[in-house]
Parts: sequence; C-alpha cells; structure tokens
Amino acid sequence: MPLSDLARLAHEKPLRVLLVNAGEPDSLTWSGLYQPLRLAAKLLGPERLHVDVRTPDKFGADAVRHWHIVLLVADESEAGLKPANSRTVYSRLRAAPFWGGVGAGVLWLAEGGVLNGVRTALPWALYAEVDTSADHAVFTPHLYEIDDNRLTCCGGAASIDFALALVEIIFGATVQAHIKEALCIDRVRGKEERQRVALQARFGVLQPKLSEAVTLMEANIEEPLSTDDIAGLVGLSRRQLERLFKQYLGSLPSRYYLELRLQRARQLLLDTNYSIVQVGLMCGFSSGSHFSTAFGALFGNTPREERQRKLSS
Repeated sequence: MPLSDLARLAHEKPLRVLLVNAGEPDSLTWSGLYQPLRLAAKLLGPERLHVDVRTPDKFGADAVRHWHIVLLVADESEAGLKPANSRTVYSRLRAAPFWGGVGAGVLWLAEGGVLNGVRTALPWALYAEVDTSADHAVFTPHLYEIDDNRLTCCGGAASIDFALALVEIIFGATVQAHIKEALCIDRVRGKEERQRVALQARFGVLQPKLSEAVTLMEANIEEPLSTDDIAGLVGLSRRQLERLFKQYLGSLPSRYYLELRLQRARQLLLDTNYSIVQVGLMCGFSSGSHFSTAFGALFGNTPREERQRKLSS
C-alpha cells in the first residue's frame, strides 16, 4: 500500500487508532507518540478521530476489527518486558488494516516473525538484542518506516516525528501545523532521516568496511565518489561491497548513496535559504532535472514543492 492508501483513512468517520502500551506511561517513546495524536483528536473532534489506549492484557479479540491503526508501544529500555501474551497480541494486531510497533515493540514484532521482508525502523540501541528469529526483517537506520501496511518507529524523540507524519499524511499539513504550534515544534523529521549512531552501533565492530564505506559517502556529498572508488578506498572489490550493502542495508551502494544525498538536500531545503539550484549542486547534482526527478521519486514531491511546504507551514 502506498502512502495514498494511508491517506484514505481520512475518509473514515471516525478514524480509530489504538495504542497498545506495553511500557511505562512517562517514557518519551510513549508520550512522544500519544500527545500529538491526542491533540489531533481534540482538534478534529470525536467524529473524525478517536484515539484509545489499552495494555496488552486488555487488547481483546472483540475490539480488533474496530481499529484502523494499531501500534504496539514500549520504550527501548523496556525490551525485556515483552508481553506474556505476545503471540495473541501479534495476531490481533495484524487484523487491523495498518499496524506495527514503536520502540521495543518493533523488536518484539520482528522476533515474532511478523515483519519478515519488511523495511523496519529498529532502535539502534536494540541492535545487539536482535536474535536469529528476527533476521528476515529488513532493518534500516531510519527514524521510522511505512512499508505497505506496516508502520515502525525507533521511538524516543522520533515518536513525535512519526506521530506528526501520520497526522499530515492522513489529515493534511494544516492540521499538522496546528499541533506543531501547540507543541512548539519547528520541524518534523522525515522517515528517511537516519538515527545518527545506528550504523556505527550495529556494524562498527562486526562490519567495519561497511561503516567505513558509509562514512566516505557522508563525507563526499557535494562531489560523489563512484562505487568503484569507494570499494577501492575501503579495500574491497565492487562485488564484495555490493554484497555487504545488499545483505546488511537491503540496498546497492549507489542507491544508498543517492538516498543519502537526497536526504541532505531535503534538510537543506527545509532548514536553509539556499536556492533550489544551489541545494542541488551542494548535494552532487549537476543537472536540475536529474535532481528534481530523483527527489520526486524518493519523497513524492519536487524540491520546489518541498520548499513551498516549508514556507506555508
């Protein structure tokens, strides 16, 4: 399901969101997710959005078909507190049209085998906790992921970005802007932005060549290196480098590098007053049409539309 399918939930009257809280109510992961959604429900009214909270033991089978989005939530520090009835929770969770996890909830779902083949945003601090049962999930270093009907977020402060992103996708930028103002939030980070230490935390020791390759990419945004150049600099053949990227990041080096450059471009469009042409050049795009096409393919709108969205928010 593309994002447009998630946006169609705006036609539900009301849209029903269930947050299954498997952790402490005072954690940043929980409050960061719940407060923006609570404010959205207050702003829109009960006829458009209803947000409910339950604990895993109160997540009954009789209620699941009434919810459009269901998320299993716990802070990363609570990873050892997996619900005793986890299998039942996973089964009921998956009955909703859109479902997923936040924080430690992501780890539990991955270990439960229900995220196989899914791009998954796991908290970087939990990479060491991943066992072989979760190997078929495609872990990414991003803050959150929306893959088909599966929603995952690394938690912590990213829960705020995730909740606000859902609000914008479903209810639009104006509703999101009201909530940002209420929460004194200037910018919402996109789902493609990375957990800053995720790659080093996961691969720094076990896969130093991979970490070194990505560091080279990050240091050479304006004048991109070729895949062959990167492979030579880290002491691998091109094929070995591609195999590492495919195995651990689910992407070819060239694609990963392009996304890094486009993510940097998006940040510059939102955070600076550089012209669109300048931003493109600063991120290694000598052609404005190539920059616009690549940007649109990844983010769904053009650089000009992204800049306009910033100005109108």
